[in-house]
Amino acid sequence: MTLTFTDPKTLTHEELDEGTAFAPRFDANGLVTAITMEAGTNELLMVGFMNAEALTLTIETGFVHYWSRSRGKIWKKGETSGELQRVVELLVDCDQDAIQVIAEQTGRGAACHTGRKTCFYRRIETGDGAVALKDTGLVPLFDPRQVY
Repeated sequence: MTLTFTDPKTLTHEELDEGTAFAPRFDANGLVTAITMEAGTNELLMVGFMNAEALTLTIETGFVHYWSRSRGKIWKKGETSGELQRVVELLVDCDQDAIQVIAEQTGRGAACHTGRKTCFYRRIETGDGAVALKDTGLVPLFDPRQVY
């Protein structure tokens, strides 16, 4: 099956915001932001990007695929680590420029390449005119040096 998406330029503002046509608004680099949350807990696991191919693969396979900006290629989340993300639900925001992925995090439950459950494990703190990061104490669920 080859999916096709509606071109957002062919829709009115109202059709884009309120209609039933799926017309993802990819940016100038051909990407849309994908915010991934854990099913059941709604914990924010990670933020990534999808191009049309990654979005299509996600819809067709039921497993989350992203576009790796650093590697310049499609990336099936967990293909190397075993930490796959099974799609439970896909939602799109009002103007269709962001995708919310509700996923079941498989494997040991780590969404982050550091081995942690979530990529959000450091808090931004200020003091004495400086800004620094403080670890929240989220323990890695696997050793990335042994996986990657």
